[in-house]
Amino acid sequence: MSTRNRTLLALPLAMAAFLGLAAPAQATPGITCHTAGVDPTAKIRYRTETLIKAPLSTIWRLQTDVAHWPTWQKPVTSSKRLDHGPLRPGSRFRWTTPAPATPNTPETTLVITSTVRQLQHSRCIRWTGPAMGEGLTIDQGVHVWNFVPTKNGVLVRTEETWTGAQVEADVDLSTYYLGEGLKLWLSDLKTTAESRHRT
Repeated sequence: MSTRNRTLLALPLAMAAFLGLAAPAQATPGITCHTAGVDPTAKIRYRTETLIKAPLSTIWRLQTDVAHWPTWQKPVTSSKRLDHGPLRPGSRFRWTTPAPATPNTPETTLVITSTVRQLQHSRCIRWTGPAMGEGLTIDQGVHVWNFVPTKNGVLVRTEETWTGAQVEADVDLSTYYLGEGLKLWLSDLKTTAESRHRT
């Protein structure tokens, strides 16, 4: 994939493929962590999932070691923990990702400050936070992840919502970017976890 195409897909990673199934967000009950899910009133939402053939411990470690996201997620250009110790409720981290120009917003780099709200070790994680860039703001992103062991691997499910006037100016376009970014995130997670499992 060209650098330009990866940049185009990076926007959803701010609030933040997948070779599995994508379901419309309204088709089934939402993904939750300790009963908390995404914003039920958000106009921009996407849910997707993939099966990863690697140990749950490998997948969980990759996903929760946020400081090392740039080593396996090309669209994440930097990531820094704002506290120490294992990721837990209340943990905060700041990360950056490029966002392409759209008809409504300029090309920019988004700075995202995420706060972990719920976490159950090796089962689920939910974080929230704003994304700020020059000429573009996502007022609040809510991102939920589930990790479900199966006989064929680990089913990783994710759902995210965005709110804010700028991204809501074109709901269809924002939803497209969100979906493509989540699929790319899952693809990178799958590729990295399965590669480490084989070595």
